[in-house]
Amino acid sequence: MNLSASKDNRYIFIYSSSTTTTEAHYLDANNPFSSPVLIQARQRDLLYYPNYVEGNNFIIFNNHQAKNFKLSQVPIATPGLNYWKDLIPHQDSALLENVEIVQQYIVAQHKAKGLTRITVTNRNDNSSYQVPFTEDAYVANMEMPTDDYTSDSIRYTYTSLTTPVTDFGFNLTSKEKITLKQQKVGGGFNQSEYETKRIWAPATDGTLVPISIVYKKSSFKKDGSSPLLLYAYGSYGASSDPWFNSSVISILDRGFIFGIAHVRGGQEMGRYWYDDGKLLKKKNTFTDFIDCAKFLVKEKYTSPQKLFANGGSAGGMLMGAVVNMQPELFRGIIAEVPWMDVITDMYNPNLPLTTLEYDEWGDPRDKKYFDYMLSWSPYDNVKKANYPAILATGGLNDTQVPYFSPAKWVQKVRENNTGNNPILFKCNMGAGHGGESGRFERQKLTALKYAFMLDLVDAAN
Repeated sequence: MNLSASKDNRYIFIYSSSTTTTEAHYLDANNPFSSPVLIQARQRDLLYYPNYVEGNNFIIFNNHQAKNFKLSQVPIATPGLNYWKDLIPHQDSALLENVEIVQQYIVAQHKAKGLTRITVTNRNDNSSYQVPFTEDAYVANMEMPTDDYTSDSIRYTYTSLTTPVTDFGFNLTSKEKITLKQQKVGGGFNQSEYETKRIWAPATDGTLVPISIVYKKSSFKKDGSSPLLLYAYGSYGASSDPWFNSSVISILDRGFIFGIAHVRGGQEMGRYWYDDGKLLKKKNTFTDFIDCAKFLVKEKYTSPQKLFANGGSAGGMLMGAVVNMQPELFRGIIAEVPWMDVITDMYNPNLPLTTLEYDEWGDPRDKKYFDYMLSWSPYDNVKKANYPAILATGGLNDTQVPYFSPAKWVQKVRENNTGNNPILFKCNMGAGHGGESGRFERQKLTALKYAFMLDLVDAAN
């Protein structure tokens, strides 16, 4: 459950949420004795979030008959679903992520083809335009910097794999943009020395999967000789957007290419992209990643002798699945706090996430879900194979993925490994799921990951 206030502070909203449903009540913020009033009773697969109030109407962000979400308005006196009317209609090709409303403008943020699109619509004449962005791969997020209903400006954060996080002020009328703040990067970083690209890999079923890559221009060679680190997550509809990461510059300067595979199970290409990578379609996440890796090898961005893969939590589970399926494709795998023992954990309702996650993975008490999960669960599909080098991590205090999940997976891989590559496990005795606290402790883990890869690259050379 959580609470929020409407933009004008007239109402307080009380939300009760699960993976696929929400239910909201409202309170009159000016009446301390008021009782909560239901907006719409919970329905399976209905997500809705009231936010704005205009006159006597609520403005509701929702997915009713709108897979990629839409914006509706409804009279406060009759807030139920039957009275909702579209304000921003649904788009099959673009995910509605955010909306800001002021007196003269509606500003809508969509994600289309994996990239942010911010559209400004004049409410007086219905004319519209898009805020311009120029790089191949980037991410932007906008917000209204004030609760002033008459405002004519927004702020947005812009970043890419080569552009440090930058905050801009943007005037909706004049279209003037000013830089407010930019992330500072040490070490003599020069943005012009690096280049980012968006490329598309064909998946097994013909779907095109986007990949964001970045490299240092002076060391880039498209001849298969470059080491490459490919990252992905691909679960819960969480998008792996191409944010700037200053620590990545360290390996770019050492000749690496860094890539993000925007596989199904995330939401980069809309809500359909998420649905195609969950439950009985979960294997799309794994085959997408493998197809992206093969494409990068085919196009000579790298080779199997220099290809590394990385993911954490559910992304670490992805690492376990793909290394079982294609162990010969990778030189090294880095699985951070990986969820590996899927069947055992999903059968244990005492774990904090299990029952909530039936909508993501399936309920193993239903045979069709049990059989499907068993067919890809990383722990249950370890086989006799020449595994690549593996670095797995865990946290002793991790309540989301208990440390023994990666530990027992590592042991099983060691028992079945027919080769001589190292299979390493580091359990942090003072960490939880998010790693050890403190800015420098986190950098120690990054240094360990990079040292693991650089040592293997040196050995290959």
